[in-house]
Amino acid sequence: MTLPMLAAISFALQSTTVDAFRIEGMSHAHSFEMLRDLTKGIGGRLSGSPQAAKAVQWGQKKMTSLGFENVHLVPCKVPHWVRGKTERAAIIQGSRRTPLAVCVLGGSVSTPRGGLTGEVIEVTSLDEVATLGEKVRGKIVFYNRSFDPTLLNTFAAYGGAVDQRSQGAVVAAKSGAIATVVRSMSSALDDVPHTGSMSYADGVPKIPGFALSTLAANRLDQSLSQDPHLRLSLECNSQTLADVDSASVVGEIRGSEKPDEIIVMGGHLDSWDLGEGAHDDGAGCVQAMEALSLIKRLGLRPKRTIRVVLFMNEENGLRGGRSYADAKKLETHIAAIESDSGGFAPRSFGVTGTPNQVAKIQSWLPDLQTVGIERIHVGGGGADIGPLGPSGTVLIGLIPESQRYFDYHHSKNDTLDKVNPRELQLGAISMAILAWKLSEEGT
Repeated sequence: MTLPMLAAISFALQSTTVDAFRIEGMSHAHSFEMLRDLTKGIGGRLSGSPQAAKAVQWGQKKMTSLGFENVHLVPCKVPHWVRGKTERAAIIQGSRRTPLAVCVLGGSVSTPRGGLTGEVIEVTSLDEVATLGEKVRGKIVFYNRSFDPTLLNTFAAYGGAVDQRSQGAVVAAKSGAIATVVRSMSSALDDVPHTGSMSYADGVPKIPGFALSTLAANRLDQSLSQDPHLRLSLECNSQTLADVDSASVVGEIRGSEKPDEIIVMGGHLDSWDLGEGAHDDGAGCVQAMEALSLIKRLGLRPKRTIRVVLFMNEENGLRGGRSYADAKKLETHIAAIESDSGGFAPRSFGVTGTPNQVAKIQSWLPDLQTVGIERIHVGGGGADIGPLGPSGTVLIGLIPESQRYFDYHHSKNDTLDKVNPRELQLGAISMAILAWKLSEEGT
């Protein structure tokens, strides 16, 4: 038999396998039911919480029931921040109080008992706060830079605004501010505030940080234009407790020919506490498990080991990703795929690797197009798999349709009903196909 004939047979077999992934995956879809178990059975899973601990147990039990091999935990210590029962904000003008929809940012210190009140200074950048200097002292800094609506990629819009939330308190405190409020990191115009991590710095006073809903931010902006000397009252009783023992969950199918070469698929098991963590990132967790389950259900034995990792503590510390990379540093991870952009219809994969590695993965686009992947582009990965990058691991991120993601992200709206079962399953199948191609052909 000639080489061209062998190549043709090999191509036909691969095409048949890809079709099998699609047919089995869409005929017997399990992603959504797994996500229902996680979100409705446990709910929000903030690191250090009892719900996060239950999620670890759930992940270990689920992987075992799916027949994965070498199911185990990779321990890590995680932060334990508690929101508290009180989070309030109101505009004060004389005897009139106008409540605003608000939530506390993750990691924030509490206000003094009974809250705090101060005049407000509105800004749209960190640099503006530094420029104002002493004018900020004793004030509440209101960061009101919205998403850039001209950017079609909402993750780029988020990246252009999120420094207000993550770094705003440090910059404001350096100039003597007593608190910060920030416009929610959302592309939606509604009265639902969105939380997320904020940071503090050694040697800088810790001041409380809040997020206003986008409509509340508009109300405060309009009120300030009419009365620049209005006051804002804020109150919360959040606290940070001692770190808690937790873990990431691992399961795999061991490779038949090169078992020591590993392909990782995963998402993060923790979520913020306001919603159910459906899109962020229960979706990524169940997609990774369903992808590996598909390979097993089809009776396939990959040449290289394919491993699922449900990472802990992506939202407020990344300790799961770091502890996994440290614990497995003597292993050879040739590629890692992360899903952490929501369970919407898959559109592309972003790849970080050498030009030859990217080109090789791009050559598999025809197979991935069968489940809606439109392109494979340079640059991608994810926060949890990032620590594997320095060892030479090819980093890959699943990128779904992004227009709705930040309507729900980090808010009480991130619930199961916002997830379309077919879109979620297509993401799982795309990950299965890509992981299978990597296991058969390497990088």
